[in-house]
Amino acid sequence: MKHLGLFEGIGGFSLAARWMGWETVAWVEIDPFCQKVLLKNFPDAKGHGDIREFDGNAYKGKIDILTGGFPCQPFSEAGKRKGDSDSRYLWDSMLQTINQVKPTWVVAENVFGLTTIERGLVFAKIETDMENEGYEVQSFIIPSCSVNAPHKRDRVWIIAYAKGMGCKNGDAENIGKASNKINPPKNEGVFYTPKEWGDFETVSVASQFFGNDDGLPNRVDRNMSLGNAIVPQVAYRIFETINALNFG
Repeated sequence: MKHLGLFEGIGGFSLAARWMGWETVAWVEIDPFCQKVLLKNFPDAKGHGDIREFDGNAYKGKIDILTGGFPCQPFSEAGKRKGDSDSRYLWDSMLQTINQVKPTWVVAENVFGLTTIERGLVFAKIETDMENEGYEVQSFIIPSCSVNAPHKRDRVWIIAYAKGMGCKNGDAENIGKASNKINPPKNEGVFYTPKEWGDFETVSVASQFFGNDDGLPNRVDRNMSLGNAIVPQVAYRIFETINALNFG
């Protein structure tokens, strides 16, 4: 499976893809610090900057799965919740890239607030946009604690499958049949990938809103990295099911 990661942050989706044995062909990320992390840890992937300047046509027909944790600030309950009127609303840029690349699978991630803002109309539009591009769409609220993380962290995961692409065992609706146990590789050197979250000391988030334990190891630069990551164990669970649907 060939992977393209949009809004890739510090590489959570790419790490989960590596656990699956998939290849991250390219990533798109505007933050300079995150770019350094990605260049170090995924040196074989081609890097791109601002998604608003990214031309996905070069990857048309070459990508099996496209991922993206598009910016959450327009929807987060910790912000002003301006939705699609926020300058950081970049779903349209992600949709344009999907249209250009035409991947078989799309996995998008965002905060729970995406499902409630404007009485769910923004969320409904995003799902409809995907359907209008020819995808079957199924969304799930999956908390980090579902993969044994020491914090709740509800997130909405949007999984889309291109109809007519010949998936062996069904469609995107079956993504909910993911296995109950995740077994990513133990330790790859530059990454710490514990099977059990209790394998490392955790610290508290300096957050005036929630103050939850974020589950990240102490050596992660929280000022630069926190908020630019997904929980890769959750992505791995989704990827594992996609793999089974394609090849199982």
